[in-house]
Order: sequence, then structure tokens, then C-alpha cells
Amino acid sequence: MSLVIGQKREYYTPNEVALHNCMEDCWVSIFGKVYDLSNFLADRKGPLAQPIIKFAGEDISHWFDEETGNVKTYMDEETTLELPYTPHGRFIHIPPREPMADWRTDFGTPWWRNPDLCIGKLSQKTQNVRIVNTLSKQEVILEVCTEESMQQILDRYMDYNGHASSYTWKSLDNGDFRPLDMAKTLEQNGIYDERKEFERLRIDSDFYVPVLHLYYNDDLTVA
Repeated sequence: MSLVIGQKREYYTPNEVALHNCMEDCWVSIFGKVYDLSNFLADRKGPLAQPIIKFAGEDISHWFDEETGNVKTYMDEETTLELPYTPHGRFIHIPPREPMADWRTDFGTPWWRNPDLCIGKLSQKTQNVRIVNTLSKQEVILEVCTEESMQQILDRYMDYNGHASSYTWKSLDNGDFRPLDMAKTLEQNGIYDERKEFERLRIDSDFYVPVLHLYYNDDLTVA
């Protein structure tokens, strides 16, 4: 199935960011925020774009100072000046080491501070869930963000089933199926990430994946 990669969400998994790894489709993450630089780079081709393109799809928080939000700096021994620390090469909106006549300072906000380029947050923790459609018997393993509500998880599942909102989502507890609160997260619904416990017991974390059961409401919406 062809998934809707890049659909706008509040949270993104690192794996989703990693899919956008070229100049034409370039995402990066910085301090928990995800930036789509695709259109930005399309208008700024050249050597200063290369360090960014090289790290497309990755987290580049280590380029920046978390306290100031600016690019990290170092003291240059030759000039005794504080200069941007760019070990992978100078990139867009970083001034040159020496004064240059063609260096423009009228670009306004540097791209890493531009809220218009930020498309969402990077999930701090993800987990897999198994979604079972009790009507069609279809099963899907879906990586989700633990910060997401069940409604946001439903939105992810829409890539597999356009009628997902026409089902009641349930969890099996002590032999009984209970409806889930779609405004709450998995954990708030009592579905916990037990991977640490599995690690402690030296059990493969894939041995058990939480299961969400979809029950058909008999009122299919239009996809």
C-alpha cells in the first residue's frame, strides 16, 4: 500500500523524518522540532546548501546551542574572534569567516528560527501497536508516537483504512473488550509500553505488541 508520507501531523517519528532525505524532499529535526526545508532549499541551490542536504532526514541539534538557539561557536586562535562552529562546512545564513562584499544580512530570521518552516514536533518516544480490524481481519503493525492521542493514531491508520473513524476502537482487558477514549493517549487508556520490563527479563520486545481492536459501527463514512 502506498502511504501518505509527509501528511501534516502534530508529532513525527524519527523514522518518518528519515524518509525525507534529499534536496527535493528535505526534513531535519532540531531540539524536538521538525523542519521542512524542501521549498526553502529549492530557492537556494549552491555550496551553502550542501551541509544541510548531507544531513537531510536527520537530527542536527548538535549544530546548535540549546540555551541560545543559535549555531554553536568557538574562539578562533588566529583572529581571537568568536566564530560559528561548522565542522561540516558553512551553511545557509552563516556569515563567512572573512568579510565579503556579496554577503547579505537582509535575510531576516535565520532558517533554524523561522516558525514557518517548522511543521511539527519530533516524538521523544515511539512504540508499535497492532491494529486488528475485526470485520476484515486485516492486521497492521503501526509505529506511533507515545505523545499522540488515540484520535491522532486513528489519523495515522487512515492511510490503511479510509473508514477508520467508522469503527469503535477497543482494548482487551481481562477477557473483556472496552472502548478507548480517543482524546487520550495509549498510556492514559491503560495501554502501557512494557519494553523496559521485557528488557529486564531479557525477552524480545517484539514478543508482545499491544493490540487495538476495531469494531465496525455499521455507518461507514465516505473515504
